[in-house]
Amino acid sequence: MNLPVDDILVHLNEGLGQSVERLSQLLRIPSIGTDRAYQAQTLEAANWLVRELSEIGFEAGLRETPGQPAVVAHHPGPEGAPHILYYGHYDVQPAEPLDLWGSPPFEPAIVDGPAGKRIVARGAVDNKGQLMMFVEAFRAWKAVHGALPVGVTVFLEGEEESGSPSLDGFLEAHKHELQADVCVVSDTNMWDIDTPALGIMLRGLLYLELTLHGPSQDLHSGLYGGAVPNPLNILTRILGDLHDEQGRVQIPGFYDELEDLGELERDWQALDFDEASFLGHAGLSRSAGEAGFSTIARIWSRPTCDLNGIWGGYAGAGAKTVIPAKASAKLSCRLVPGQDAGRIKEGFRTFLDARMPEDCRYELEELGAGPAIKTSTNSPFLNAAEAALSDIFGRAPILVGMGGSIPAVGAIKQHLGIESILMGFGLDDDRVHAPNEKFELRCFLNGIRSHAALLGRLGKL
Repeated sequence: MNLPVDDILVHLNEGLGQSVERLSQLLRIPSIGTDRAYQAQTLEAANWLVRELSEIGFEAGLRETPGQPAVVAHHPGPEGAPHILYYGHYDVQPAEPLDLWGSPPFEPAIVDGPAGKRIVARGAVDNKGQLMMFVEAFRAWKAVHGALPVGVTVFLEGEEESGSPSLDGFLEAHKHELQADVCVVSDTNMWDIDTPALGIMLRGLLYLELTLHGPSQDLHSGLYGGAVPNPLNILTRILGDLHDEQGRVQIPGFYDELEDLGELERDWQALDFDEASFLGHAGLSRSAGEAGFSTIARIWSRPTCDLNGIWGGYAGAGAKTVIPAKASAKLSCRLVPGQDAGRIKEGFRTFLDARMPEDCRYELEELGAGPAIKTSTNSPFLNAAEAALSDIFGRAPILVGMGGSIPAVGAIKQHLGIESILMGFGLDDDRVHAPNEKFELRCFLNGIRSHAALLGRLGKL
């Protein structure tokens, strides 16, 4: 279907206010899928999306999972046209700490910023704002031309922020319903506000919770201190061994199977990466990490192991002198091509076993795992995305790596056998997962326009 896109772009520009209002409606729903106390609101967000997709001509409905329901919607395309799967997630992170927000996290606020207007709310960019970009692009195509130029299936999950525990089973059970030629994912960043980017590599993830047990109960530190193992002391000592003085991870076998990225890494080093700005968004001035590598290599192509939380004993107000019965920590490993999450987990067990004192034991729970992803750079679908972004921005997108992990991309490749186009419109300073999360309206509009252009380009394949 070779229909003009220019009329659609004009329609989108004129209708930005309505698009922002629809996004605001979704942002007002506190779909905190990680917290069962928000179960009703999470379901409300899923049903809201079903209604929106149904109103623009999709056959849409909910699909049950062991956890939060999935939204699945279908729209036919012309005979012989490609069929595209669009993935996103409607669940959001908890909003705490609430006192650091400048406005209520689930009352979207339009405020001024250096680049113009921005919308501030939990989920503004991760991922409600980004999934609404392709929904609004579908709406515009239907309004202007009465049809879509390709076949479309939309799959929106409600457990991404929980590590997508139901995803593998769902994809396997619904693999025939979700079949497509390629998947489009908007859950990533641009290079900068004027320069689009396409992700061609995502780091994988291994997320673990470790609990170290010592005494059978909390003990008085005066009566027992110096005579019994203290799980907090032991845990912090062991975890302090995770990195050597050069920042290298000390888990056995951690670096054994890294894929040589060669030319790709050399291309990335040639990019005009603004390290000062990148670190400045975090309130820092100096880079840290594995010695011998640039900041861009550390965040895109090197594996990491980081503590995400540690607790045990008494941490309330005032004094309570106890030796705790147990101490716990959460840690995440970001993996790169060649690494296997299962082997890294077993290597971590070996690391712990070598350091575990007598009379102590540990439990290790896996909270999430997914492989690193590297996509083909000579796909006709990626080429269509490059052309679409060039149409909208007047410049070619930069092909980048991504430090974060999107479990669905690896799972979709594994279960459905299709690659993903990672075409996101976030910025480094969007405060994802933090108070005052925001999405620049300029990025929101350009994202909608880019998705509309991508539909047109894909329709010509």
